[in-house]
Parts: sequence; C-alpha cells; structure tokens
Amino acid sequence: MTTRLADIAAQAGASEATVSRVLNGKPGVAATTRQSVLAALDVLGYERPVRLRQRSEGLVGLITPELENPIFPALAQVIGQALTRQGYTPVLATQTPGGSTEDELTEMLVDRGVAGIIYVSGLHADTSADMERYERLRARQVPFVLVDGFSPKVQAPFISPDDRAAMTLAVTHLVSLGHTRIGLALGPKRFVPVQRKIEGFVKAMQDQLGLSPQTVEAELIQHSLYTLEGGQAAATPLIERQCTAIVCASDMMALGAIRAARQRGLQVPQDVSVVGFDDSTLIAFTDPPLTTVRKPVPAMGQAAVRTLLEEIAGTPAPHSEFVFMPELVVRGSTASVPR
Repeated sequence: MTTRLADIAAQAGASEATVSRVLNGKPGVAATTRQSVLAALDVLGYERPVRLRQRSEGLVGLITPELENPIFPALAQVIGQALTRQGYTPVLATQTPGGSTEDELTEMLVDRGVAGIIYVSGLHADTSADMERYERLRARQVPFVLVDGFSPKVQAPFISPDDRAAMTLAVTHLVSLGHTRIGLALGPKRFVPVQRKIEGFVKAMQDQLGLSPQTVEAELIQHSLYTLEGGQAAATPLIERQCTAIVCASDMMALGAIRAARQRGLQVPQDVSVVGFDDSTLIAFTDPPLTTVRKPVPAMGQAAVRTLLEEIAGTPAPHSEFVFMPELVVRGSTASVPR
C-alpha cells in the first residue's frame, strides 16, 4: 500500500498524505489536485475505489466512420475525455463496410436513451446524402453536433477545420521552396471538406503561381480514397505529370504518395516533396518524418463537447459553423525543388 501511495503521489505531483485523503474520500483537497490523483490512478493502471467512481450523468453517442485512420481515434479520445470530465459516459459507435450504417447506429443510440450524439465525418459531409435524417432526429428532441462537414440544410451546430486555409498553408510552403508544379491528392468530390480543399488549393495556385483554375483542376488534382492505397493511386498520375510536390488530404494518403514515388525510384524529399493533412499520432516518426497540416483536434473535440452539453442543458448554441484554424508542421518530407 505504501509503495502504491508513493507511486501515485509521484505521478500526480502531490504528497502521499494528499493522495490518502483523496483515496479515502476526505474533504479539503482542491478539485484540480483531486483530478490529478484520479488521473494518476488511471495512468498507473490501479482500479479506483468504489466511492470514487463517478455516477454517470448519462450516455453520449459518438459516431465515427472508421478507426483505421488514426485521426478518428485521436478525435474520439479528446471527445471521450471531455465528456468523462463532465460526468457523461461516451459510447463509441463505428461504421464498418458491410456493417451498421450511420442511421442504424443512430437508432441504436436513441433506443438506449442517449443524452445526445456527436457525428464525426458523417453523412452531413456528403453532398449526395439526404439531410432529412437530421431534421427527423431533431424532431425527436435528441441534441446533436456535427464535426467535419457542413450543410446549410441542417439546423445544428457544426465544428470544422478551415480546409481552405490548410491548402493555402501547404501551397505557400511549397512555393517558398521553389515548387511550381504542385499536385493535390484527395478523396471523392461529393464530400464538403474535399470541395473546400479544392477551392483553397485552386485559389492559392492562382494567387501564388498565376495558374488558371481550369489548368489546376484538369492537370493537378486527383481524386481517390482516403487510404494509403488511395494516396498511392492518386499520386501516381501526378508524378507522371511531372509534379515535384504533392499535397494530400490526409496523412494516410501522404504515406501512399511516398510509396508511389519510391516505386518509381524517386526519393522523398530530394525528388518529390509530400505534404499530409491531420498530423495524427506517430506521423512525426515516419520515414521521412511527414510535413503536414495539423488539424486542431483538441480544440475541435472540446468545442464539440461544450456545444453538445449546451444543447443538452437547453441553451442551444447558434446553428452555425465554428471553424478552427489548422497549423503547418514542417518536417522532413519537403525540400527545395530539385535542380
């Protein structure tokens, strides 16, 4: 027990006496210190005493499209932690090909009496989808927040990164390195974030290199899937069209673009520069470490939770879009244009 107290105290940055007070449910400990002790218990893998287990304020559903792209688990973790801090229990529901659809997962969560639902990159981002499903959900008085994607047809709060600004950051960086032949690899065109990235890319190429939108769209943009294989498939024709740099709409696609370059005997970044988007876990440790546009995941996740809890409390946030600024992270996958 003494060893355990010492471990927890060291992890929490508190005295053993303070840890003992928290574990025994005694008063006189600051809320932040108490939280540090509970976090230390969790990190060290100790089970919380029964008296310290939070009573849940209710369940909140979180629906994601998949978990293979590390950006979705990263967002789920931020949202889950923020919900737990507010006393709610997150329920993660993930779509899988051939498995449950977004509508089926929604029905399952509503049947279980969730207090609200957060949708990440759902059908609200698909311009070909029927948005009536969200209005029907609103009619059932289930609060919800939509992350990554926007539709003027849905009366709800939206949380998004600034996709246009992300492309401006990437193109500006590559132009500063002397690149003039820059390609863009992204997902299917029907998705709102894809359309916004195209708008930002086309405008940046026009403003900084004087290229016409028609030329950019015809020669420098390739659509595929948001996967490593999709990035490889999209990058291949761009490399064949003499692009010396490729901007990708996800880090997974960027890793595929690097593979495409290497299959042609090219080196990254000596022959081809590659920029990703997301800055998900472990991307700093790829070979080479990936230059990417960091999606503001902590800010977006916390805003989604704060907004949903306002909806649950009966003080709805404005039915508008909260847009968060991304950040360029320069690493080893970009370099000056080859001479």
